Amino acid sequence: MQYPELIPSYEHQRLAALQPYQVLGTPGQALFNDFVGVVAKLFDMPIALVSLVRAADVVFIGNTGLPEALVVDREDSMCSVAILNDDISQFPDIAAEPCNLVNPYVAQHLQLGFYAGQALRAPDGMAVGTLCVIDRRPRQLSAMEQALLKELAQVAQELLRLQAAQAADPALTPALRARIDVPLQQSLTRLNTLAELRQWEPSADTEEARRYNDSRLEEARYLALTLFRELQAVPRP
Repeated sequence: MQYPELIPSYEHQRLAALQPYQVLGTPGQALFNDFVGVVAKLFDMPIALVSLVRAADVVFIGNTGLPEALVVDREDSMCSVAILNDDISQFPDIAAEPCNLVNPYVAQHLQLGFYAGQALRAPDGMAVGTLCVIDRRPRQLSAMEQALLKELAQVAQELLRLQAAQAADPALTPALRARIDVPLQQSLTRLNTLAELRQWEPSADTEEARRYNDSRLEEARYLALTLFRELQAVPRP
């Protein structure tokens, strides 16, 4: 590998922790695509992904806004960096300050401007993938947005575990849908209303616009916590 810093000393244990999730190795998982679609909407970004970082590549099992690549080489993806960190890995201006641990070509080719990823962990604590949001312009996550991404990463971890368990119990996904669809739609309706109200403001810097934005983030965090509780309540085999 051209970028050996991407391979941690505990890689053998990490790949062992990844093994139960290999059933998710086929791109285009419907539930994850729906989830990252919501994540992109919550952050007002065009791209959101759930990835699994495998031995040689990164597979996007949930993908919205990035149709060109569902599987990329490990050394081409910033998700390979995000799994090495406990906190959020954030690259505010990829063009001006690219990540020097990965090949910059893919990010340049896709004209990516911003990346933020939170590692997703197996029950033993090993990082198996990421939840990330990506913009085509430089930006910075606020403290509230960082907290939201971490909470949504917990939701993604529960989705990973439940989807992996579905191999033993195919009824899990319908049960999960029944639990989360109503609170999800209720929150999305409130978020859409707040977004429409914000658009009536002459500038994003007015006091009312900032209040609408704060309310949107509070609603998004409430949704993340609700989804997490509902996912934990789903019986597992």
